[in-house]
Amino acid sequence: MVYVLHYQQKPITMEQDNSRIDWEQSKQKIREQYPHVRDEDLHLEPGKEEELLDRLQEKLGKTKKEIRNWLHIMG
Repeated sequence: MVYVLHYQQKPITMEQDNSRIDWEQSKQKIREQYPHVRDEDLHLEPGKEEELLDRLQEKLGKTKKEIRNWLHIMG
């Protein structure tokens, strides 16, 4: 797995090479389950993973821990 998402309050990390493909697949799954989440909400830049979690937390009404866990299971 290229990016690592842990539910134990560890940060999301992302490598440059294959992360785009993996993240694109994950984004598609998120859009299928939560159609109200926009592309802008799913924008992920290396080093700004917490910003992604903040946006998803607001859109989904879940805690960051729940989101991390869900993304880890999904990935």
